[in-house]
Amino acid sequence: MCQRFNSKKIITGLFIAFFALLSQNQTAQINVVPVPREVTMHPGVFRFDGNTRWVTENMTQEKLLADYLEYFRVSANIGYRPESGRENMKNAVVFRTNNGLPDEGCLLDVKNNVVRLEASSTSGFQYGMNTLMQLLPPEIYSSKWEKDIEWEVPAVTIKDYPRFSYRGFMLDVARKFMPKEHVLKIIDYLSLHKINYLHLHLVDDNGWRLEIKEYPELTDVGAWRADRYNYFSARQNPVDGEPTPVGGYYSQKDIRDIVAYAANKQIEVIPEIEMPAHTVSSLSAFPHLTCPVVEGPINVLPGIGGDLSSVIYCAGNDSVFSFLEDVIDEVTQLFPSEYIHIGGDEAWKDNWEKCPLCQNRIKEEGLEDEEALQAWFVNRIGDYIRSKGKKVMGWDELTNGKIPEGATILGWRGDGRHALKAADQGFPFIMSPAIPFYFIRYQGPQWFEPFTYFGNNTLRDVYNYEPSDDMNSGQFNLLKGVQACLWSEFIDDPEEAEYMIFPRLAAFSEVAWSNPENRNWDQFLPRLDHLTEIYDHLGVNYASKSMFNLFHSVRPLDGNLEIDLSCIRPDVDVRYTTDGDEPDASSTIYDAPFEVEDGEIVRAASFVGAERKGEILTLNLRYNKATGASVMSEEHNAGVLTNGLLGSEKLTDGEYVDLYNRGGEFVIDLGKKKSFSKVTFSFLNNYGRAVHLPSEIQVSVSENGRKYRLVVDRKLSEHERLSEGIKHEMVGFNLDQVNAQYVKILLKATGIMPEGHVLENDPGRIGFDEVRVE
Repeated sequence: MCQRFNSKKIITGLFIAFFALLSQNQTAQINVVPVPREVTMHPGVFRFDGNTRWVTENMTQEKLLADYLEYFRVSANIGYRPESGRENMKNAVVFRTNNGLPDEGCLLDVKNNVVRLEASSTSGFQYGMNTLMQLLPPEIYSSKWEKDIEWEVPAVTIKDYPRFSYRGFMLDVARKFMPKEHVLKIIDYLSLHKINYLHLHLVDDNGWRLEIKEYPELTDVGAWRADRYNYFSARQNPVDGEPTPVGGYYSQKDIRDIVAYAANKQIEVIPEIEMPAHTVSSLSAFPHLTCPVVEGPINVLPGIGGDLSSVIYCAGNDSVFSFLEDVIDEVTQLFPSEYIHIGGDEAWKDNWEKCPLCQNRIKEEGLEDEEALQAWFVNRIGDYIRSKGKKVMGWDELTNGKIPEGATILGWRGDGRHALKAADQGFPFIMSPAIPFYFIRYQGPQWFEPFTYFGNNTLRDVYNYEPSDDMNSGQFNLLKGVQACLWSEFIDDPEEAEYMIFPRLAAFSEVAWSNPENRNWDQFLPRLDHLTEIYDHLGVNYASKSMFNLFHSVRPLDGNLEIDLSCIRPDVDVRYTTDGDEPDASSTIYDAPFEVEDGEIVRAASFVGAERKGEILTLNLRYNKATGASVMSEEHNAGVLTNGLLGSEKLTDGEYVDLYNRGGEFVIDLGKKKSFSKVTFSFLNNYGRAVHLPSEIQVSVSENGRKYRLVVDRKLSEHERLSEGIKHEMVGFNLDQVNAQYVKILLKATGIMPEGHVLENDPGRIGFDEVRVE
């Protein structure tokens, strides 16, 4: 049936659609990270020149401007022309206090002839200036005069304020000491991203980094460790008397400098003094503060430490509390923050269970067990911290018992959800989930990333995290904000720290600052590209290629192999070759999984136009009689065993079947009866993660999949399977000629790590990579 069209409605609808599209396009030109709350575009631009004046109301605003104006002086050759109290000016940037705006909020109104910046607080003015600077060409952050640049910003009105009052970043300077100068540099970068809390992890088993005048031994002894060049997780414990050249600490003057510098950037510095665990560094200086059942010397740990990492403060020793109260007295004088973080995580209580002093404390206080003893410990310290006018902050293990009065809990376990136990008891909390906010994890395809452990927290993972998911309204009302963390076990120098932090901090900043409705991954990327140009001018050692590198999956498919490629950025072309040549702008565009044949070498990379953006992924597939065969197993990713591809040295790169504290059974269907006389298995050995060969390998063969014949039964001794280092272990077995369709592989668990292993008494794991049948 025909319908009569209303031309007026059609025209109106077209206008609405046109202006919606125009608004969307104009908003996309506002390259600001984190994305502001409200943006309204206007025609025209404001141009900065040598006659532009800066109109402030007071010295506080003038002081805040100083760093920004230095950028104008250096890169734009524009000097400072100050004015005071005159609002009706042209070619000016005018500051005005507006107490009607939210705390930390700002109103930036750019017209053709004047820029007005309104805020109710110093932090609001600073965030407004950060926004204004990002609207300029990125060369404004250059360290030299940039000629022939139009120093202009679009005419726009931006109303903005943060979603969360707590937008934190934790820097671990305990495991890897970072010089004061680099901490100040990190503070500059945090300010750029509108982060307002810096949590300094000052104490751990691997170093005590804070000068305490009452106890100089803490830094004379506790700040230094034995030298080890291998990966953190593989480092052997020190020998008593071994030289300790590696480390460092902050003098009290250093701390005052850091705190003052951060305050000028509207950042509050929170100290973390770990207790009762992660304290081997202090116990190396004062071994009498641990339980009397602890035997042998206590030295600062270069790595994980094995059983030594379970050496913690003795909860039954009153001297421990006198010591900690003295430390807290000095900490409160150095850090004006309202918080003192006391850690509280990962306290292994083996020694408490055997310690007569701790057991007596449990009895005297009428406590149920050692978990309750830890709660008693942190509550006693919490009472003292409150007496100093401070609040307790701690990791979510504090919810395992009675939470200290007034404490704020940081949720890191279980996607941060353990902190909800605190919220249900009325305590404020902060979401700091290990997934995706721990920047120690890989930020891109692991084949291209520096070695660490665990899995991936990509830029997209960070960006797409929503802290309020699965919270009820009562819990959400107690959510103060979010925090990202850089643990430094695998950091070798400050530049590597920057690589791990940026650009993921940019994605995190939008989670912390921006409304969820305004966050959009596709729209974030061009804004991020603008921000990375700023990084370039500032000299930030950011991960420029990780977000462009390719993930891969090679799957057995009916006796063949299927290749799947992906990139977290949807705005790139993925191009590939199968003849081993480097891909270029004329190579085939990947648009769907494809099959490969024996002898083909796949090479692929991401492109924007003709420019290659990421590293080249090379898949050097090695075929054998099992390649492409299906694998029957309870392990969900068992197909990697027959995909013709060896994994890297990283257990979580997607190419391993990871068997933690268990063995596994795998049945390979060769598709038809085949003749072979050798089977070879590829395993990963990673000593520091207790990844080792199985204790026993059995191989059986069958013609019909029902009746099997055992052809290999090999038990591996402890010496054979527990080697040091990180490497592939190829275990092969020559057979009498076999004709079979099915190959059954049984691996038995590698077992508990023996005395002397860096992970003594921990369960081992098997990293099973590839099966070759020849």
